[in-house]
Amino acid sequence: MDRENMVKSVSRALDIIMLVSRKKVGLGVTEIANQMDINKSSVYRILSTLVQYGYIEQDKDTERYKLGYKFLEVSSRLLESIDLRTEAKPFLQELEKETNEVIHLVVYDQGEVVYIEKLDGNEALRMHSKVGKRAPMHCTSVGKAILAHLPSALVQDIIERKGLPSHTDKTITDKDVFLEELAEVRSKGFALDLQENEYGITCIAVPLFDHLGKVAAAVSISGPSIRMTEERLKQLQPRMIEIGKQISARLGFRNT
Repeated sequence: MDRENMVKSVSRALDIIMLVSRKKVGLGVTEIANQMDINKSSVYRILSTLVQYGYIEQDKDTERYKLGYKFLEVSSRLLESIDLRTEAKPFLQELEKETNEVIHLVVYDQGEVVYIEKLDGNEALRMHSKVGKRAPMHCTSVGKAILAHLPSALVQDIIERKGLPSHTDKTITDKDVFLEELAEVRSKGFALDLQENEYGITCIAVPLFDHLGKVAAAVSISGPSIRMTEERLKQLQPRMIEIGKQISARLGFRNT
């Protein structure tokens, strides 16, 4: 088979896989041939090859073709190879370039957040954060973004163990008020830190979800409150939500 025909066969095989993946009950040879406008013998040959390698399976009762379990094997290997920092870094760099502010990527660990990436932006800003450092969840935007999507029993446990200590006079220290705040974060899709952790610093964060639909991390923009005004936070909200969706998609999350 010459190169052109080989490429055409690969293209047709991929098209067949996509068609079959959209039908829970599978598709027959005739249906596939009609939708692709190619002859049935060509479809059958491609299907037979895909069946041989486990990417397509045929139901013996209906004779329809469905996706094979080989895809689970391949996808599990892909998911295992996904590195959060690597997948998120290009999007963090986009945010840094667009805003010139400090960008953080954090993960949850034992009732706290841990900074695993920090981009400093082009504007001078003194913050306590640095890669590897831990921070409380209740008074940081990244912490609230994650807490809002953790199981309620775990949230209650974290609050009981860690408490809601005041870091500034703007820190939410009332449990009922804080739980209302988390409900609002879930509803809006983003979290704010309005000088609740450090005076003069305002942050906006969004959660990141993995292939299981569980919250895996959070990303934030931090800047001096004089620049991170209410108006600017409103402007950043849709962009942050979009970035959260894009990174989550890279982690395997499918919001269906």
